[in-house]
Amino acid sequence: MVTKKQGEDAVSEIEEWANRIVSSMDEKIQASLYHDADSSTYVFRLAKGNRVLLFRLSEVQLRTPEREEECERILKRKIKDLSI
Repeated sequence: MVTKKQGEDAVSEIEEWANRIVSSMDEKIQASLYHDADSSTYVFRLAKGNRVLLFRLSEVQLRTPEREEECERILKRKIKDLSI
């Protein structure tokens, strides 16, 4: 489980988690995110130079203990996609 919090309250914890993973893979990538209440998702923004990649993870994915590895794999795949 990435966080036990929901909505806007979880943004800082999820952002810290994402930045730990991002910095371990590529120091040049900057990660940020925001909560989209209409879709109950978190929108991730990865930026490297003039390239930007946006993707979403659901609240359910990030709050389910068994799915943290899945979320990490998705984030790592997106980091690799941005670096290509």
